[in-house]
Amino acid sequence: MAETPTDAERRRVLIAEDEALIRLDLAEMLVEEGYEVVGEAGDGETAVRLAEELKPDLVILDIKMPIMDGLAAAERIAGARIAPVIILTAFSQRDLVERARAAGAMAYLVKPFQKSDLVPAVEIALSRYSEVAALEAEVANLTDRLEIRKSVERAKGALMTTYGMTEPQAFKWIQRTAMDHRMTMKEVAERILAETAGGEVSQQPTV
Repeated sequence: MAETPTDAERRRVLIAEDEALIRLDLAEMLVEEGYEVVGEAGDGETAVRLAEELKPDLVILDIKMPIMDGLAAAERIAGARIAPVIILTAFSQRDLVERARAAGAMAYLVKPFQKSDLVPAVEIALSRYSEVAALEAEVANLTDRLEIRKSVERAKGALMTTYGMTEPQAFKWIQRTAMDHRMTMKEVAERILAETAGGEVSQQPTV
């Protein structure tokens, strides 16, 4: 279901795409869905500068751009924790997807795309970025953070499979339960995994 302007909370988006026509189409789609396009760039270097200046809620980067490509720009923007990044590409090879993830991208879109592809990618990127921020707030140590993220990812999968939750719903359930019971998200995740692994599941997950 498409977001209304109220649902999107007028999320501020920066677009970087060297093809002006695609950039225009992308901006129109975003505005129609209630997002605010706060900046546009035709190369990766300008995109990084605008991201630093404008502090958008989301950055969409084409992978093939002059001066600095989208992967290098994504590394800079994600590394500085400025905003979640969506990588836009005409290529769907697996190695490119892995490189985009390694660069810090939260989601990717393969051209040609439609509005029905764009909105879910935006929602996924925003959701995953908030998850990472929440996990970083809970644990300062990088190694522990990675271990917790693995546990939470498995627990999310269990909730999605067993209870039909979406990925954002599953994470919010884990986060809310941790707060309500004064537990860490890792503890909640481990209990969910133990419950679903046992084969006996209730109408709703219990902790």
